[in-house]
Amino acid sequence: MNASDDEQQQLEHRVGPEPTGEPEFKPYHHPAAGWGAAKSVTGVLLRERELMDGPRAVMKMNHENSGFDCPGCAWPDDTKGLKLDICENGIKHVTWEMTGKRVGREFFAEHTVSELFGWSDFALEDQGRLTEPMAYNPETDRYVPISWKDAFEVVGAALRGLEDPNQAAYYTSGRLGNEATFLYQLMARELGTNNLPDCSNMCHEASGRALQASLGTGKGTVDLKDWEATDALFIMGVNVASNAPRMLTSLVEAHHRGAKIVHINPMVEAAARKAIVPHDFMDMALFKSTRTGSLNLQVRIGGDMALLRGIAKAVLEQAQSDSQALDVEFIERHTTGFEEYKALCETTSWEEIERQSGIARSEILKAARIYRDADRSIVSWCLGVTQHEQGVSTVREIVNLLLLRGNLGREGAGPSPVRGHSNVQGNRTCGIDHRPAEEFLDRLAEVCRIDPPRKHGLDTVGTLRAMQRGEIKVFVGMGGNFALAVPDSPLAYRALRSCDLTVQVSTKLNRSHLVHGKRALILPCLGRTERDHQRGGLQSTSVEDSMSMVHLSVGMKKPASPHLLSEPAIIAGMARAALPKSETPWEWYIEDYDRIRDTMARVLDGFEDFNRRVRLPLGFRIKQPARELVFLTPSGRAEFSHSPLPDVVPEAGMLALGTMRSHDQWNTTIYSDSDRYRGVKNLRELVFMNKDDMRERGIGELKPVDIVAHARDGSTRSLSGYLAIPYDLPRGSALGYMPEMNVLCALGDYSTESDQPIMKHLKVRITAAG
Repeated sequence: MNASDDEQQQLEHRVGPEPTGEPEFKPYHHPAAGWGAAKSVTGVLLRERELMDGPRAVMKMNHENSGFDCPGCAWPDDTKGLKLDICENGIKHVTWEMTGKRVGREFFAEHTVSELFGWSDFALEDQGRLTEPMAYNPETDRYVPISWKDAFEVVGAALRGLEDPNQAAYYTSGRLGNEATFLYQLMARELGTNNLPDCSNMCHEASGRALQASLGTGKGTVDLKDWEATDALFIMGVNVASNAPRMLTSLVEAHHRGAKIVHINPMVEAAARKAIVPHDFMDMALFKSTRTGSLNLQVRIGGDMALLRGIAKAVLEQAQSDSQALDVEFIERHTTGFEEYKALCETTSWEEIERQSGIARSEILKAARIYRDADRSIVSWCLGVTQHEQGVSTVREIVNLLLLRGNLGREGAGPSPVRGHSNVQGNRTCGIDHRPAEEFLDRLAEVCRIDPPRKHGLDTVGTLRAMQRGEIKVFVGMGGNFALAVPDSPLAYRALRSCDLTVQVSTKLNRSHLVHGKRALILPCLGRTERDHQRGGLQSTSVEDSMSMVHLSVGMKKPASPHLLSEPAIIAGMARAALPKSETPWEWYIEDYDRIRDTMARVLDGFEDFNRRVRLPLGFRIKQPARELVFLTPSGRAEFSHSPLPDVVPEAGMLALGTMRSHDQWNTTIYSDSDRYRGVKNLRELVFMNKDDMRERGIGELKPVDIVAHARDGSTRSLSGYLAIPYDLPRGSALGYMPEMNVLCALGDYSTESDQPIMKHLKVRITAAG
């Protein structure tokens, strides 16, 4: 069904700030990073009035174990002692958190929730840091102060009063450190539920499931030193300059040593052409850019699997006359299912591969030649690969390609997923998993002396469905902005408002505080940049990057308010209130986080001797059995998959639309209404389209269009008045920004392989506005 007029009105709030001028579009042809990034950073420091603490933070960010870990992306810290291992978006993220603006009781006394709901999401976050716990008063429609003791008792009473512990759900964002993560899952499981939805359910769930099935490990096998040694990099479905800007250093270094770099993406992003790395002072002074790509393949939305199948098919065909094209010894010793995969490639026609990928055979053969000629290759990917119906199958196809030439278990080779948020991988490692392994639960039961539930819990989509049915009474969000991040916005808003209690642990005001249950709490926490003092002294927390390195993070700044608590302390307070007779030493853990880490060392595989190893320079790397060619699969070998190619070509008159972030954005946090690397100013309500698709529909540049998304169940969702921008895209493909376009993704439009919302592959009809 379509959203009602009332529901649509409830969604009509701006995400970004009010534009400062008329919408503009001018294609960007400059290098990524460089002076453009330096100018942007200077503007951010001036705007946030952080000219002293801002530069000081820059010098403390990502410095082994003596500084704090960037709360932005999960790219690993430099291995060569780089003193400025930073990026533009990381500095934006940090200064946004370090702002001197405050949101206290006076602010909430002046504004009702109904009024605030009409504010833009930019304006909400721009008010500054939350300073004390607040509770919603339905009589006045305002948040009012509440003591920490009373807030914890509200949570505890609500959880104790549930008829079934599965009537609660505990959401997690990637900001949460490992120690808080461990306590959070321990609390949920001691309470009796595995309802632990997290942001991974919407981004890299497909990666974990695919790698687990193919290799017996849910993570990539490479580290940053492998990136420094590889001969070929295949970068799929990621906008490097915005989503993992520190990767630019690796791409520039790869080009300098002669490695080939293939970018696979519907858009040719700025980072796929050239860059100036800001800490290369000589290049900055001389305005000297470096190529960051050898080949760009503009695959149609959803066509990545067909492209990978084409590269594999070309390598197999070459093997008929080239004995070195395949690593036969590796395949025979370490894999299973090769003959079936070979037959599948042979029977998949080149015509079908070209049609589904949108790439000409000649271009696919260029990529195959790069892959064949490289002794060591890495394939790296992000949400452009995973947020599709066939996300799992596509990641498994990546592994298939790597196995053909033995690109696993040796330096400079392997699969390398790009996690988009600081500790999202650490969350999963430390127990945030709605489908926990029996071995983990057995160890948790033995060490922590609890009886954890064995029934699988709810992920993000499952949580929203259960809310919709009235089965979730209490929702706790540890960080993030759940209401704005999830799909199907009208349904999500109704679902959250149906809860008896919603609890948001946050640093800043956001949409999820305004889309709340019958009762609601805002519990403000310390940020990553702030000092965390407990009875045992200054505390550190650990995080895991996207390449399985675990290291410490220590805040440097005085907390924004004396009333803030750390995330571990908030979790412990809720747990004690909900479990008054618990034998878990919640208060003792909070006195000294080393005690949490000692328990984690006994529960978590790979965390042995945790406290000593995490204090080593750069920390330690969690062991990856597949890297050592130990495959924890049913066969004991790496397993080729044999999925047929999906039909991803849009029906006549339809387009495939993917959502993405702008450059001046981090997840649901919007810094401005501009997107420098795509040449856009003063505009977010837009859709990028192929010029011929626009011409065919009679749509002009920067002219308004109507977008109607067609869900699997036959329902439709729409957006009106968005402006069309002609862009170099494959025919049949369109792109626009999240979270504005999340409204177009029906809750039922999720992958049957990974349960992820398919936000990168919506079926839409776009017409000129009437």
